[in-house]
Amino acid sequence: MSDTFQPLRVKRKQSLTSDITLFELQHPEGLPLPVFTPGAHIVVQTPAGSRRSYSLCSPPDDTRTWQIAVKRDAQGRGGSISMVDDVQAGDLLMASPWNNLFELQTKAPAFIFIAGGIGITPILSMIHALRRQGRHDFKLYYCTRDKDSTAFIDELQGTDIQANVTLHHDEGDLNQALDLWPIFERPDKAHVYCCGPQGLMDSVRDMTGHWPSEQIHFESFGASTATSANDQAFDVVLQQTGERITIPAHQSILEVLRMCGHTIPSSCESGCCGCCRTNLIAGEADHRDMVLRPDEQAHQIMVCVSRAKSQELILDL
Repeated sequence: MSDTFQPLRVKRKQSLTSDITLFELQHPEGLPLPVFTPGAHIVVQTPAGSRRSYSLCSPPDDTRTWQIAVKRDAQGRGGSISMVDDVQAGDLLMASPWNNLFELQTKAPAFIFIAGGIGITPILSMIHALRRQGRHDFKLYYCTRDKDSTAFIDELQGTDIQANVTLHHDEGDLNQALDLWPIFERPDKAHVYCCGPQGLMDSVRDMTGHWPSEQIHFESFGASTATSANDQAFDVVLQQTGERITIPAHQSILEVLRMCGHTIPSSCESGCCGCCRTNLIAGEADHRDMVLRPDEQAHQIMVCVSRAKSQELILDL
């Protein structure tokens, strides 16, 4: 992904639920925006200076505006809070070109979509694309806490796709979670796309182990990206220059390195894509990504989400 950020103007800001806000973005001069592919995302620089990855949830061929939806996470690193609290209609946001790490395989014969919470956003763009092709060979299972926390509920209950959509509310009780086994017990030719919390992702991964791997696709919103009450500050030492940098408890290694003027390749900023993979020379990492294999964790780290168990990490930078 290019690191060339361009300004986008917030045309509209709308509350979808008590903690999810829709932002409609347009070119600041009203010019057409690029067509993107279903499942794509952009990286937005928040007013607080953080960069966050948000899926595009509007129709991919709509060049008038792009839409993203942001869930305000009070336990997060502050990016979503800055977006929801500080951004208003008319503001300019710096955003990256679109990129796609969760692309819809449009030649698949059918689709099964599993979404949890804010994970509906990339899948909504996929549904838009299929509908515009006149295709209704998909099923969506959308899991939320309750009706009031279900984003895009009116759109998903539209008469033309209502039969394709199953909304499941667990009321915050894990014992009422959607039973996925009847969906995946017998493999077929459908491609499965899942996006949502880690627990949902793990369940789908477990229950599709007997499916062909090329038919199963995941995107995660937050591979342990939230800060923890137990997080502590630690030091990072850049081996190539000897520079020592302190990483506060509430900021990521990537954020702090960027603030100190270092350019680190990055894309998803949620520990899912592997773009910020960095060699770890010494120290014990607290791995929070979804990319590294166990045999890689001793000598590599994803600096967008992972932290340190030791007092310092020495990185090959």
